Amino acid sequence: MAVKNALLTVAEFASLPQPAAGVRQELHHGELVVLPPVKKLHTKLQKRLVSAIEAILNPTEHGVDKEFPFRPTPEHEVWVADVAVFNLELWDQTPDDDYFCGVPPIVIEVLSPSNSASEILDREDICLRNGGQEFWVVDPKSEIVKVISANGHSMIYDTPSIIQSTVLRKAIAVRDIFAS
Repeated sequence: MAVKNALLTVAEFASLPQPAAGVRQELHHGELVVLPPVKKLHTKLQKRLVSAIEAILNPTEHGVDKEFPFRPTPEHEVWVADVAVFNLELWDQTPDDDYFCGVPPIVIEVLSPSNSASEILDREDICLRNGGQEFWVVDPKSEIVKVISANGHSMIYDTPSIIQSTVLRKAIAVRDIFAS
């Protein structure tokens, strides 16, 4: 007979000891997930995305940050977006000792060698099924950005392209994300 471990709650996850510097922990479907520290290129792309989005963002509606923790469902989930564009009204409603509740309108994941296709599809699914409006996948190796909308429409943008975000209501040049 198999023994099933109990799922971790958000409260139990929040009470875990802090991991070593650089190590990240997330809660996926009630299971603890330990992620390795990101490498330099990953961090550079996150910073470029934040800068490019900040330049066109309506600062009265949205904020943008990297390594953004959020709770896509009320229990058993705490995810960390590489970059997120979040609603300031919901941010202001979040207690200082809690994670952002809900899914930010835009969640951006920068691919790492450790990411599997199923992991990225799970992230996309959990975000778009729970209120996210756009899910971006940034591929540093191919220098492309795939944008998937909540309505199921997806578009792939390469370096000469311009990303048209319905959330931001403005455009971002892909070259600005990958520029050295």
